[in-house]
Parts: sequence; structure tokens; C-alpha cells
Amino acid sequence: MKEGITVARLNVGINPIKDKLKKKIMNRSARICVVGLGYVGLPFVVEKAKMGFSVTGVDQNKKRVHNVNCGENYISDIKDEELKDLVKKGKISAANNFSLIKNMDIIVICVPTPLTVNLVPDLQHVKSVTNKIAHNLRPGQLISLESTTYPGTTEEVMLPVLESSGLNVEKDFYLCHSPERVDPGDKRYTTKNINKVVGGVGPDSLDVGVTFYSQTIEQIVPVSSAKVAEMAKVYENTFRAVNIALVNEMALLCDKMGVSIWEILDAAFTKPFGIMSFYPGPGTGGHCIPVDPYYLEWKAREYNFSSRFIRITEDINRMMPEFVREKVMRTLNESEVVPSRSKILIIGMAYKKDIDDYRESPAIQIAELLLKDGVNIAYYDPYIYKIEINSRQFKSVSLNEQTVNSVDLVLIATDHSCIDYHWLVETAKKVIDTRNATKAVPGRERKVILL
Repeated sequence: MKEGITVARLNVGINPIKDKLKKKIMNRSARICVVGLGYVGLPFVVEKAKMGFSVTGVDQNKKRVHNVNCGENYISDIKDEELKDLVKKGKISAANNFSLIKNMDIIVICVPTPLTVNLVPDLQHVKSVTNKIAHNLRPGQLISLESTTYPGTTEEVMLPVLESSGLNVEKDFYLCHSPERVDPGDKRYTTKNINKVVGGVGPDSLDVGVTFYSQTIEQIVPVSSAKVAEMAKVYENTFRAVNIALVNEMALLCDKMGVSIWEILDAAFTKPFGIMSFYPGPGTGGHCIPVDPYYLEWKAREYNFSSRFIRITEDINRMMPEFVREKVMRTLNESEVVPSRSKILIIGMAYKKDIDDYRESPAIQIAELLLKDGVNIAYYDPYIYKIEINSRQFKSVSLNEQTVNSVDLVLIATDHSCIDYHWLVETAKKVIDTRNATKAVPGRERKVILL
């Protein structure tokens, strides 16, 4: 979206502080600070630096700070040479000192927003960063929250803290919410070409936010408030969670009926309208789908509203690791193998294929359940060298004939593209395939048990 069209639509007035900041944004002299250098933050840093901005990343993790300053990449969605070159040119730097925020023009918050053990939103990182910004806030700054959260966080949690500094939003500083839409491992959609929703706490904040994001992102979608932007993000991921739960429940039913969910889906998806493709799996993982619906459900209670649909969705999706565990026990029993004397090779620990991210991964949940059953497990994942499960350290084994022959069962939890599934099925005694990764393997029915 062209900026002139956006400003006209917003119909905002003249504000010297705002106009000065906008000019700095448009001539690339604005100094940007990104708080949180993870899967969202570091790609954002690189994208802004590529467009000529000087960007400083702030993170409490000293190892991340060191890696960035040395030009050492740790995020798969970033090209190693791009990060190294931008650091060498002085366009990117990193620190763990929050006091430098006072020297910045734009502060973008990309910190984690997990759940507590009781499945309640945990905003400790957002609150901590907001407090540090408030202590260093000065006139002429834009603060943008990109972390996914419940509707109302920007205005109800962040704004009062920021205004406790004595500065006023829309007059002295600007505040907006622009939810991240990162999809790790996606080569088609990147930070630059994913449509960017922006909502401000007022028209001036929206104007500055749109001006900032439009410098490096192809299509900006301005909305009427920060709350709308927050709601849009949690709805996007709740939509996915609901549809995944539907197909997962169908898989549970098909298992009892003795029919293949995969064959049913192949047939259903031939309809050219009125249907979207979602597939079952061992559970949901990552930083969004297993978490975001709970944020929306929690907030709904404030309005005395029971979001029954969302609760059922999460119940179904969280059942899937246990269902896979039952499938494993059933298969071992049919093979007359005692669980405590069995050995299982789990293929994949990442929450989805071809990435190294294992946050909320169902593969880990399945491994935990099997360990409690006394099963001896090993895993292979070309992207994850080592991992801790039930306070035990595991390292990825070599995927070779000796390894596969030594186990009673191979469990495909993540369908990484680099694996030769023809060879795996041919070599293994038995395979449980939770992702339909063996679809192209002829005669798989002899050895493969599908979800």
C-alpha cells in the first residue's frame, strides 16, 4: 500500500513530533531497536537492515547477542551471508543493555508470550520490557508490539505503564500493535511479502506505524485499533486450530470404524469449492496454534462469555499425543513385544517438517509418554542435534540400516523432506506414520500403520 493513500485514508492532523519521526523513517535515518532476537525478531532485524535502516537487537540471552555481533546465524529462515554482511557494514548490532532504548526512534517488541502451567496467558516478558521502555521513554518514539497476545494487551497493559513516564500517547509518543505472521521454514512467504496488519491506539499512532512498516513490507493492512489487530491474529490461529481439531477428531473416529482418514481426505479435497485442506497429525506444536486459542478463551471470560468451541478444539488437539501412544502400545502388543523391553525410533522432534523449532512439539509429548511406559526410545532429527526429555538428555542417532534394524518400531512424528521413506519402510520391522509421509511408498500396507 502506498503511503500517500494510507495517510489520506487515516485523515490525521499536523503534529510536529510525529512529522519529524515520519521523515526520519522515510529517509532511513530512524534508529530501530528490536527487543527479542528469536524466530520473529532476528528475521525482522535483517529485513529492516537490508532496506538501509540501522538496527540494534536487544536480548537478555548473552549467547544470542554474541552470535549476532559476530555475524553468526542461528535462525534457519535467514541467509548466513546476509546477516554476516549486514553486521560487517554496521547495519546490525546487538546488546543486552536496555538503557540504549532512549537513543532509539522505533522500538519493536518480539518477546515470547507463552502459557503458564495452568494454561493462563503469561505476559511477564511483555510487562518487563514495557517497564524498561517506560524508564527510558522520550518524546518522538514509536513502540510496536508484535508478540501474539489477547485483545486489549496494548491499550490495557502496556499503555498505562508507558504513560506513567509522564509522557502522553498520541502527543509525545506512539503505540501500535502489528502481529507477527512468521511461518518458520516457509520459503514462499517471508517478512517482506506477508500482508502486515497494523492497529494503533489512536490515528497518529496508526499513521506512524503504517509509515514505518510500509518502508519494507509490500502490503500494509491498517485497522481501526490495536485491539482489532490483536484479535485478528488470535482468530487466524484459532481458525487453524479449530479445523485441525475437526480433522483430528475425524481421525479418531475413523480409527474406531476401521477406515482410512487419509483416503477420505483425498476424496473430499477433490471438491473444487466449499472445502479447505487440513490434515490430522500427532498433535499441534509451535508458538501459535497450541497457545493462541487459550489467550482468546481467557480474555472471553472477562466478558462472561464461554468460548465452548475453542475449549473443545484444544481438548481434541491435546488428546492426539495420547492417541499416538495408544497406537504404539497396540502395535507392540500385536507384535508380542513387551513395552519395557521394546525399543522405538522416533523420526523427527521438530513440531513441523524441515525446521529446527521444537517448541510445544507433539513429538516430545509422545516421547515423554512412552518413557513413562518404560519404552526405550531413540530419535533421529537432522535439524535437532540434542534435546532434553523428562530431564534426560538425548542426542539424534544416525539414520542407517543398523539403527533401524535394531528397533521394534519406527514412529514418524515429523515428516522431514530429506528422509528416504521408501528405504525406511523397506528396512524397518514396523512403521507408525502419523503424517502420511509414506504415501508414495508402494506396498506400504505390509508394514505401515497410519494415524
